[in-house]
Amino acid sequence: MSGYPSGKRGIDPRSKSAFLWGLVGFLSFLVLVQGYALLAEPIATITQALALAALVGLGAGGGAYLLEPHVAAWAADRGDA
Repeated sequence: MSGYPSGKRGIDPRSKSAFLWGLVGFLSFLVLVQGYALLAEPIATITQALALAALVGLGAGGGAYLLEPHVAAWAADRGDA
């Protein structure tokens, strides 16, 4: 149950959140690779960096999708104390 109204169309909030976290992971990794290339010699070609960033983005998005219910339940339990 995602809590998303069944009559509405579009992406549900949990999937949208996971996609956006994946995008943040993807772009953050590319920024780190570019920053390292500016300070030292490049450690990867642009193709390699894009492939690694895609893996990081998939990991971040997948992790966000899987862990969101657990973190929400933990936050709800923590608020009662």
